[in-house]
Amino acid sequence: MNIFLLLAALTFTGCSKNTNSNNGEQPPAVNPDSAIVWLTKADQTVLLLQQPSIAFNAPTNSYSTITVDSTTTYQTIDGFGYTLTGGSAQAINSLDATAKANLLQELFGNKSNSAGISYLRISIGASDLNADVFSYDDVAGDVNLEHFSLENDKELIALLKEIVAINPSIKILATPWSAPAWMKDNNNTKGGSLYTKYYDVYAKYFVKYIQAMKAEGITIDAITPQNEPLHPGNNPSMLMLAGDEANFIKNNLGPAFAAANINTKIIVYDHNCDKPEYPLAILNDADAAKYVDGSAFHLYAGDINALSTVHNAFPNKHVYFTEQWTSSEGKFDGDFLWHVKNVVIGSMNNWGRVALEWNLANNASFGPHTPGGCTQCKGALTINGSITRNVAYYIIAQVSKFVPAGSVRINSNAIGGLYNVAFKTPEGKKVLLVLNDGASAVNFNIKFKDKAALASLPAGAAATYIW
Repeated sequence: MNIFLLLAALTFTGCSKNTNSNNGEQPPAVNPDSAIVWLTKADQTVLLLQQPSIAFNAPTNSYSTITVDSTTTYQTIDGFGYTLTGGSAQAINSLDATAKANLLQELFGNKSNSAGISYLRISIGASDLNADVFSYDDVAGDVNLEHFSLENDKELIALLKEIVAINPSIKILATPWSAPAWMKDNNNTKGGSLYTKYYDVYAKYFVKYIQAMKAEGITIDAITPQNEPLHPGNNPSMLMLAGDEANFIKNNLGPAFAAANINTKIIVYDHNCDKPEYPLAILNDADAAKYVDGSAFHLYAGDINALSTVHNAFPNKHVYFTEQWTSSEGKFDGDFLWHVKNVVIGSMNNWGRVALEWNLANNASFGPHTPGGCTQCKGALTINGSITRNVAYYIIAQVSKFVPAGSVRINSNAIGGLYNVAFKTPEGKKVLLVLNDGASAVNFNIKFKDKAALASLPAGAAATYIW
């Protein structure tokens, strides 16, 4: 390793356990005549390390060109991040105080050695990556919700408070995996559907949750009514068809939020890209749509272009990419390339306001999880006394470190073999993320206004260029 790369390695904690190497100073000012370069190779020989900058000058070659145009703007970015599951909280809280504090600064701080995570998804009640299944009111028939309590989530809430103290502007999306079992037609945490007679009670359950979290100092920016509503085979889970979700929103949830003066966004669907007709059905219902901010997607089936299908039909409604897992049986190279191409670049180029990977952290056995929960979900971090940064860490950090919330996607053209997306940050920096998932290195130009910079991207690599 040459001295340049050695110094770069010490500035980012993804490749070093020293999280205080730069004494917390802000990143140096960007030189408008050159672009800073941060590189990750899918073969793991380079993991988010700064490379020599490339200079902008008059183009003098015949290579293909990615032209970045900051005058053409698209959606505003709400953030990048993960789902902070109950199991993730348990794993992170197992660290000693110093290691935990350093890790939280690395993930959520605004310093140059931070990954800059700006968005989290959490579960309302248990997800399948909790050690146990629970809701916030498991007393059957408690229609007045007198026994509602966040007690079973106290460990997650305590961690969230620490995160909010580090980044008070972090946005949080909350999603239930199931209603309380007694509200469902099978009286079970797995599968079944919400009884119509309990729609109003369940709407009040959401209201109490948002108010209770606010009392803890945690603002819920958005909710979805149901995680993966067409997948009732998980534990916990619940089937909620599009018509049922529309009815619940327009007759119960939306009016309940309005009556309680809650401005938390309602985002529909939260499932795979193969069924865009689900969110479209809700958005086509004017009485439901008036309460709806947008639609959320996963990509375990379908095509990422489904986000644009829904956006184009309802351009005044937002779209979000809220979950994609990496498997304990997957390989770093294949997962890195596929996820950067689809989850990050693909969702952003299809109007996504967030791109989220699945669970933030788990233990060395890919737990904890519920009985019947995911046994192969690999966290961005494996915590087993020490911390291992896995592929999902680099998938998100490759963009989150450089593109803060409030950035705007700007225009960049596609060229053969290179997938890319561009942004303008609130500070006016331009950021271009480029992926080469081909078998050979590619030389290309990055053009901005009347100048161009010559870049070379190795095979199986992603680079982020900032100027």
